[in-house]
Amino acid sequence: MPTKPGATVLVALSGVPFIMVLGNSMIIPVLPAIKSALKLTDLETSLIITLFSVPAGIIIPLAGFLSDRYGRKIIIAPALIIYGLGGIVAGLGALFLAQGSFKVILAGRVLQGIGAAGTAPIAMALCGDLFAGKDRSKSLGVIEAANGFGKVLSPILGALIGLIAWYATFLFFPAVVVPIVIALWFLVKEPESNRSKQNISEYLKSIKKIFEKKSAMLLTSFFSGMTALLLLFGVLFFLSEYLESRYGLKGGTKAVLKGLALAVPVLFMSSTSYITGLVIKKKLKLMKWFVVTGLALIAVSLALLGIFDKNTYLFFAFISVAGIGTGLTLPCLNTIITSSCEAQKRGLVTSLYGSVRFFGVALGPPLFSILVAMGWGIMFWSAAGLAGVAALLSLLLIKVRDMKEPVTTGKENKKGQKGKDASPTSLPIPARKPDIANK
Repeated sequence: MPTKPGATVLVALSGVPFIMVLGNSMIIPVLPAIKSALKLTDLETSLIITLFSVPAGIIIPLAGFLSDRYGRKIIIAPALIIYGLGGIVAGLGALFLAQGSFKVILAGRVLQGIGAAGTAPIAMALCGDLFAGKDRSKSLGVIEAANGFGKVLSPILGALIGLIAWYATFLFFPAVVVPIVIALWFLVKEPESNRSKQNISEYLKSIKKIFEKKSAMLLTSFFSGMTALLLLFGVLFFLSEYLESRYGLKGGTKAVLKGLALAVPVLFMSSTSYITGLVIKKKLKLMKWFVVTGLALIAVSLALLGIFDKNTYLFFAFISVAGIGTGLTLPCLNTIITSSCEAQKRGLVTSLYGSVRFFGVALGPPLFSILVAMGWGIMFWSAAGLAGVAALLSLLLIKVRDMKEPVTTGKENKKGQKGKDASPTSLPIPARKPDIANK
């Protein structure tokens, strides 16, 4: 019987999404300073976020396939190093090229995005490999909470580092990458038995079968995860500009106050994520209803923001409710996705999910920069409508029967083991209720 991973393993794994989320969230507080220093438009400024997220979204599926075939750590560690190098390129470009540095900064951000492709989604798959049953949902809640804590800390951290110089935020990334790579490599022992031995053609056919059986649930989960992060980063992008223009939180200690204000909705999201991971365990129905409820809370709070947009207290109350909704939604979706397939395919499936999450992050800032020009009401009501659609689809299309991890059959198991998968990642399925998805 495999040894249950300890707390140090989970801490090391949590460092991966934590450092990854700094890639965007820590930059948001200094975006106005970058815009002013380089004389950029709103759309050009948003590219600093978008050109990090789009390459990550494109390359994540490849990283997922390679992690299924060759192992998770051998993908995550080099990816983190590339991520740090991208920060060096962007930071040094800004330091030495002054006004002509914008293209170099974008190149560094693209490099960071390529590195990010092999980080958090693969760490999520590795977490699914190492933990089973209620421990899996709890550990994935911790992973999402670490992601959220990174979002909480990063606006404050970005504002503080921005007091030195706005380009110093880019140079911070390589400094924190090294200890995380070391911790991951030496503290996390990866189960080699979960590696896929199929060639690319066989592998893709098996992935296709997963989507044929559970397409409605998987596609709905992907859309819901993308929507939650699109709206979160869209709101944070808008909020960064709003705090400067309305309250004059710009430069010096005021910039730190802005970072604290940006952290408010994300703090609610992070706290809720952690609690959600502890509560859901293996309760499949509860996971579904948390997803639906979370998306509904986001929709309602954003709709109300379109009405009560001039009251500061109500403004922060509503975006905090949206943070709670996001915290209810994401840990449940993480568990649903990681438990939708056997371990040998988990890397690509979770990576596809990670890919659409990155696309959501990429779309949020430019979309909100376009919508805000049309008016606050249109911006918030459109966002609320998108969250409402995601909530309705989740209610109708996420089915409990599809949320169960499949049983590995004797035919699929190369080692001749019949019936249930012998790996520690399988969720127990009662014999009297065979998994409909595997018929």
